[in-house]
Amino acid sequence: MLFFRLILRNAFRHRLRTVLTVFGVAVAIAAFGLLRTLVGLWYLGVESASATRLVTRNAISLVFPLPISYRERIQSIPGVAEVAYGNWFGGIYIDEKNFFANYAVEPKSYLDLYPEFVLPPEQKTAFLRDRKGAVVGRQLADQHGWRLGDLITLKGTIFPGEWEFVLRGIYRGAEKSTEERIFLFHWHYLNETMKKTSPRRADQVGYYIVGVERPELAAEVATALDRTFANSLAETLTETERSFQLGFVAMTEAILTAIEIVSYVVILIIMVVTANTMAMTARERMAEYATLKTLGFAPRHLAGIVFGESITIALAGGVLGTLLIFPAARWIEVELAQFFPAFSIAPATIAQGLLAALTVGVIAGIFPTWRAATIRIAAGLGRIG
Repeated sequence: MLFFRLILRNAFRHRLRTVLTVFGVAVAIAAFGLLRTLVGLWYLGVESASATRLVTRNAISLVFPLPISYRERIQSIPGVAEVAYGNWFGGIYIDEKNFFANYAVEPKSYLDLYPEFVLPPEQKTAFLRDRKGAVVGRQLADQHGWRLGDLITLKGTIFPGEWEFVLRGIYRGAEKSTEERIFLFHWHYLNETMKKTSPRRADQVGYYIVGVERPELAAEVATALDRTFANSLAETLTETERSFQLGFVAMTEAILTAIEIVSYVVILIIMVVTANTMAMTARERMAEYATLKTLGFAPRHLAGIVFGESITIALAGGVLGTLLIFPAARWIEVELAQFFPAFSIAPATIAQGLLAALTVGVIAGIFPTWRAATIRIAAGLGRIG
């Protein structure tokens, strides 16, 4: 108990210095947690990928289309339960800053394969019946103030022209991680227009979504599917939805690496600051440590006091920083909802933050502890004068 009291009293002897150090550690831990969460968001689509969905695209590149005639042959492959298809539309709403994902899809099979898009039955029926109908996620509708029945115009980039849609449904995500900023409309609306304006681009799709009967059949079905179209004019590459999402993540690997490096640099900087604070503290108390040795305190006792002080300050900052993460994450989730569908702090991130704070305390306390434990009494008392 005596040692704990000494540690606490010493830790807050210079209150301003200690408060500033604790605040610095707290800010660093909060920044570390937010950056780690941001990295985790990159993999949100991967983690929420279904094990029973495959993505089939042109083997050369995603930008090359596949014939719509492939659908029946894919459907006939044993193990295939459902087949949907679609195109990345790439439309712009008003101007480029209003970016959101928009796809032309075969509506019924697509919604059947994505049960996480929860759509009221009457809205689903209205969407299926209206060739110019569209469905959007709740966050996207809130962002632009769209209501059912609104007329929405997108400016085509890949498919030129002004495209008008009637909003027939607003879905919500079954899970918090479900993307709610997607715009879906009928592929047939796109295809009919292409037949009139660009016949060579008609009857083509960008990708197929293949639902398999059981997850364990995924590899077998993917192999059979690609073998079916081998040596054709448009060979296919079929991947699980998870692998497909990982491919997109890999394209931004440099950004992820940079964010991860920054998160660790933040910890390194605050480690140096804390180590400097502890070194100043130890230097100022050399005479005091010598006096304690004179009174019978062993080197291990002094080491425990100094080490304990360093860890106490670091952990106080770590706990405060962890508490600050939650309101910061909530603010990001509300104010930047158009960029982040969810900004939840994972328990592993909290554990990593506290472990980082403990590491800062341990490393920052090594040198001062060594100085206090090895100081000679005569040398320490000589500092009085």
